[in-house]
Amino acid sequence: MMVDATTAASIQHPLLDGNPPEWATAWGQDRYGIFADFGLDDAEGNWVSQRMRWIPAGRFTMGSPDDEPGRWDDEGPQHEVTISQSFWMFDTPCTQGLWKAVMDGESPSYFQDDERPVEQVIWEEAREFINRLNSKVSDLSLVLPTEAQWEYACRAGTKEATHAGLIEILAEYDAPILDEIAWYGGNSGVDFELDNGVDSSSWPGKQYDHTQAGTRKVGKKRPNDWGLFDMLGNVWEWCSDWSGAYEAESQVDPTGPEEGLSRVLRGGGWGNTARLARSAARDGSDPGLRFRYIGFRCAQVQES
Repeated sequence: MMVDATTAASIQHPLLDGNPPEWATAWGQDRYGIFADFGLDDAEGNWVSQRMRWIPAGRFTMGSPDDEPGRWDDEGPQHEVTISQSFWMFDTPCTQGLWKAVMDGESPSYFQDDERPVEQVIWEEAREFINRLNSKVSDLSLVLPTEAQWEYACRAGTKEATHAGLIEILAEYDAPILDEIAWYGGNSGVDFELDNGVDSSSWPGKQYDHTQAGTRKVGKKRPNDWGLFDMLGNVWEWCSDWSGAYEAESQVDPTGPEEGLSRVLRGGGWGNTARLARSAARDGSDPGLRFRYIGFRCAQVQES
């Protein structure tokens, strides 16, 4: 089944007829659409659960228009992309709690907290996590999302700079619309509670005054219309693609160049400027980069 992204969330899913995925421990439908949960025990025997959201196949316009505030040149040309297969996606970035349950060890994160995103994860380690998780949960078959899948899911049928609407950038770290949906440099230090926050006192033009900042607990900002939290801000998220330039032609399930030097990162992070917390903003880094801004979330492709 193929639909425009704006109507995709209303499609019936087979699990509502009593046919959930084998890996699901709970499932249903709410105001955001279809969800299914899976989980596993950690080393102490505590159950750790992760919610997945169903993202129906559809079409969207990838990239940003020339007049979008904060736009970078590599966000164009805009082009139509068809996502031909529905997929499941983590509703949050991978947490440290889930990472520890899968990897049987401590989180590599700088900001230690089971409810915060795992960070300081290089691309190959994200892939190793996925391989181990797939071996622990039957029929899960997770992958890193492609860049196109990521932007399609982030937009959730919207066409503006953010899934909450148009962006107005008042200063380097000040875009008011971001406050309700994203942890970025303008607000990530407000009431920051850990003792190892990064000094943010010199960041110019912050939306709110703060002196220390870092990652925040996942799922605390408003999700997009498909129930995905923290798609913008908190941590950058690894995608499966090598970085490459866009083409103007319409594409079906693009996957980027066959080789390269940099892997795609999407979403912006807790210490970044407002212009990086937009649906079309993109970056690429050495897949071996280990930094406290970088995490990931997983996807699983499902036939439409």
